[in-house]
Amino acid sequence: MRDKTCAIIGVPVGTGAGQNGCQMGPEAYRTANLAETLEAIGVTVEDKGNVDPEPVPDIDHELNVKNLELAVGWTAALERAAFNLLESGVFPIFAGGDHSLAMGTIAGAARYAQSQNRQLFLLWLDAHPDFHRLDTTDSGNVHGTPVAYVTGQPGFDEYFPALTNPLKLQNICMMGIRSVDSAEQRMLIEKGVAVYDMRRIDEQGVVRPLMDFLEKVKAANGMLHISLDVDFLEPSIAPAVGTTVPGGATYREAHLIMEILHESGLATSLDLVELNPFLDHAGRTAHLMVDLTASLMGKTVMDRPTKSF
Repeated sequence: MRDKTCAIIGVPVGTGAGQNGCQMGPEAYRTANLAETLEAIGVTVEDKGNVDPEPVPDIDHELNVKNLELAVGWTAALERAAFNLLESGVFPIFAGGDHSLAMGTIAGAARYAQSQNRQLFLLWLDAHPDFHRLDTTDSGNVHGTPVAYVTGQPGFDEYFPALTNPLKLQNICMMGIRSVDSAEQRMLIEKGVAVYDMRRIDEQGVVRPLMDFLEKVKAANGMLHISLDVDFLEPSIAPAVGTTVPGGATYREAHLIMEILHESGLATSLDLVELNPFLDHAGRTAHLMVDLTASLMGKTVMDRPTKSF
């Protein structure tokens, strides 16, 4: 992917999360030299600035959902942005922002895949499956609903933009899961979504599940969207997230996943989500997420000089 142009687009959305701060994520990535780090390994980078949500009139509803109008506006804007960026031939990096942004980025990538007569696949790297419907969320935070929305689960059509190409449930691989609400658990089991929780990763490692999934993507000539949440990582190495869950992926597990993804050549778009700079320690999490992005784009172990934290 080093010969492909990457487009960074900031998504300063924090209204889908339960804690303030994610809206500052895009500038934290810029401050942590995301563009410069990629350019240093030979990647052409274009910073497209930040996207803004589309205006949406007040929505009359009785749902336990916070900031619904803003979520709808962000989804519409990001669906269009993802489609247009992919159509222009670049590799989009959506620097967020909370995970509600994936409602738009995945929907737009799926619409573009459909226009190319291809399937979209999703690698979901997260402590949480985010498979709540609007009527099952207890917190009311929309960042817990993206996967349900993009796969066409019931209850979204009345409020959110209609999906032109719902993501197939069998095209999803979730890794790092370790915090699942009971409603989500029932739905995930019922729908047969491939979930590799941390227990399975402890037993099997990350390589075999990932390689099996990538074989499916390759066999289908599919496009691959990667959605990387900070809380996928062990909190001791990535503290800047409002939803910390102990027992996450280690530094090397995360880099190995990204290195394998690079070698596969299958990735076509990326979300970087849930970075809350107000919870970070001297930019440590932001720099780690930037470094993981560099691994996805081709940085190798031999490229890494010794540095102190």
